[in-house]
Amino acid sequence: MRFDRLITFVLAALLMVWTAGAALSQTAETPQTPDAVQSADPAQPLPEASPSGAVAPASDGTETVAPATPVTQTPSEAVAPVSPAIVAAEEKLDAAEADMARLQQRVEENAENDTTLVDLKLEAEELARSMLDVGVSLRPRQTEIKARLDQLGAPPSEGEPAEPETLKAERTRLAEERAAINALTGRAEAVSVQASELGDKISSLRRDLFANTLIKRTELGPGLMSEALIALKVEIGRVERIYGSWIKFVWSFKWQAVLAWCFFSLLAALVLVAGAFRVFGWLIHRETGGEEPSYTSRLSVAFWSTLIPTVAMAALAGIVYLLADSLSLLRRDVAPVIGVALAVVVGIYFVSKLARAVLSPNMPAWRLVNISNSGARLLYVMVVALVVVNGLDFVLNTVSQTLDSPVVLTVAKGLLAVVLMSLILIMMSMGKPMLAASGDPADSGQRWPRVIFSTLLLAGVGLFLTALLGYIGLARFVATQIVVTGAILTMMYIGYLSGRAISTQEAFAGTAIGRWLEARYELGPMSLDQAGLAAGLLINLLVLMLGLPLILLQWGFQPQDIELWFYRIMTDIRIGGITISLVGIFFGVVMFIIGLIVTRWFQRWLDGSVMSRGRMDTGVRNSIKTGIGYLGVAIAGLIGVSAAGLDLSNLALVAGALSLGIGFGLQNIVSNFVSGLILLVERPFKVGDWVSTSTTEGFVKKISVRATEIETFNRQSIIVPNSELINSPVGNWTHRNKLGRVDVPIGVSYDSDPRQVVEILTEIARGHELVLRNPEPVVHFSGFGESSLDFVLKCHISDVLNGITVRTELSLRIFERLNAENIEIPFPQRDLNIKLGDDGEVLAAIKQKTGGGPGAAVKRSRAKSPSKPAPAPETQAKAERRRRPSKAKADSMDVDDVAGEGDK
Repeated sequence: MRFDRLITFVLAALLMVWTAGAALSQTAETPQTPDAVQSADPAQPLPEASPSGAVAPASDGTETVAPATPVTQTPSEAVAPVSPAIVAAEEKLDAAEADMARLQQRVEENAENDTTLVDLKLEAEELARSMLDVGVSLRPRQTEIKARLDQLGAPPSEGEPAEPETLKAERTRLAEERAAINALTGRAEAVSVQASELGDKISSLRRDLFANTLIKRTELGPGLMSEALIALKVEIGRVERIYGSWIKFVWSFKWQAVLAWCFFSLLAALVLVAGAFRVFGWLIHRETGGEEPSYTSRLSVAFWSTLIPTVAMAALAGIVYLLADSLSLLRRDVAPVIGVALAVVVGIYFVSKLARAVLSPNMPAWRLVNISNSGARLLYVMVVALVVVNGLDFVLNTVSQTLDSPVVLTVAKGLLAVVLMSLILIMMSMGKPMLAASGDPADSGQRWPRVIFSTLLLAGVGLFLTALLGYIGLARFVATQIVVTGAILTMMYIGYLSGRAISTQEAFAGTAIGRWLEARYELGPMSLDQAGLAAGLLINLLVLMLGLPLILLQWGFQPQDIELWFYRIMTDIRIGGITISLVGIFFGVVMFIIGLIVTRWFQRWLDGSVMSRGRMDTGVRNSIKTGIGYLGVAIAGLIGVSAAGLDLSNLALVAGALSLGIGFGLQNIVSNFVSGLILLVERPFKVGDWVSTSTTEGFVKKISVRATEIETFNRQSIIVPNSELINSPVGNWTHRNKLGRVDVPIGVSYDSDPRQVVEILTEIARGHELVLRNPEPVVHFSGFGESSLDFVLKCHISDVLNGITVRTELSLRIFERLNAENIEIPFPQRDLNIKLGDDGEVLAAIKQKTGGGPGAAVKRSRAKSPSKPAPAPETQAKAERRRRPSKAKADSMDVDDVAGEGDK
């Protein structure tokens, strides 16, 4: 990289010059600079006499401490020593009252200095908070005094025996001490009230100062411009004299410090700027060829290509200023100008990088707005010109403040800057930057839309008219907000769009970071989506943390204000009588998470290292492990609540109220509530599981603390109380996973080959795309049926919810395959064998039952049977034996049974 080589070469040259100058300076006498003269140690004043002893000069010039004169104590003082807490409180109150008087005087003296007023407000609020500590420090002693007075009891009334003098003296001493504590507490409250009132007064002064600065009107005319020209000549002469003498002095007497400053500044530039490009270059790299980048890539590159270089440049500017200040290169009148100039450079760099990222004048494929190439170049030049004019006005205004220039010169410079910025805005409104109708960025563009054209034109004309009317301060403020606040808002909007684009589903997986995480840690699509959501939230948080303070600074707030607000938001949010601390809540959550981690680790250690070696029963091990888990969660919750600063007494009140409610008939509600907590913690089933209870079966749609919503297969929602789910058996088809088994029963005729049937069923199951190969499908010969050989095909599928579909498809395929193989699927048949007696009573009964002749029953039975082809000659005898009932069975059949079969 050419930039790296250039800086390295300059660093080497500076190092050689610095080494040679150090060698030459050792042979020459170093001149005494005015700084050295000023830094000479003044004569030390004589120490003050201390209460413990007096300081007396000795003959050798040293000082000796004379022994202190012993202090005699009165009997009352010896008997009634003063409490150390009261002495410390008195000293602190005396110092606080002195500070309060000093702050009031400084507020009156700096009523026109906004920065000093902010510091004074911070001191006043700190003083008010310190007064609370005084009351807290005195509270234990006051409690002790009250307890001792209660032990002594009330003094004797008239007519009662007098108490001993020692008790009387002790009671008097305690009463006086309590009165002194009450007086100190009153003084502390008074100082706290005065500090709060002073803070409110400072806020009012700052508001008035800001309003007066904006609405202050200046009469413009020829006399003003002539005075401004005269003042400009005087200021130019003063600038040449002051800054010229400073440069000559630094170069003549501190040239080694200058070389060191240049060396370390360039080294910082090499580390920060060049290093940032090397480390984060993959985030801001724009590919010139290949496919057109996606909108997500364009947003991401625009955001990071603006943020990373700007942060690096701001860090470099801060280091350069701190190096110059630490090497004593800056004078008191030069340091503010140098600091403002560096800040302006960073601001110009930020706006230029942002404009280049959004407009992309030389790379239309990475452009975020639909404008032409010529329009992008014109807008880029105009935006940079706006920020340059505004930055120069800010620097020149700082120079005038340090030189105490006349107000007329400041007004004239502000008027010139506002007029230039208004003309730039008007020129921007007159341009034709929009994309042509052809859609080609190289073609000439079109005019702005009416809304944008009107906004730019009104802004330019409004600034010009406001300046001509004499409201220079208001015009400068509005112009600054148009440039700087507009740039910050644009940056925040790009960051917001980047975070939203990255957090969309499957978007993070297509980014460079997502591909790296997927390759490095083998993350799945769900994990990458979760990482993208977290990345989007972090980007939005980063945008808020960087953008809001910058906007507040532009609108007149001081850094101390932002720090105070941030401190209050994090530690002191008041809602009625409740105080919420975000830091405390965060710390409590962290402690709770740590407690959970420790509990889980202890559970695993106890189960795997202790109970497993003792060959303890699995059920007992699980009970102990679960109990320890509950106990650990409870302890972690208590620690987290205490760390968050919440009052546990409120929980005790809630527990007492619940106990009272339970006693008055809320047992069922509490039972459902506790059962819901158990369901949420143990998670025996979750939303989306297929469960079956004693009353219903369906999918879990919602689990609340009182009831669970189950949707049946008929789309009916059943609300089941949680206590029923806890106290009754619940089947969960998808508890551990969605793996399930499908059973397909089938029966074939006795003429079939069972082994052939098993092979056919196994082949059909293996050929189905939803049937798992592990576990493999199996076929069981379940038994000999009345009319068929019974088999059961059992196979596993990955999703039990597809069981009906798989069972139907398998049944269809089995039916088609068995027909193709000429394997019969029979249905139940009945063959009746009737033995006739000698008399005709049996025949008459049969005829009466069947309604036909002697052979009607047999004929009717045969009519219900399907016609079958005649069996083969070799199987004729076998079929006869199968159809012939046993003798015992035939003998057991009576006439009524036969008649009943005939009816059927």
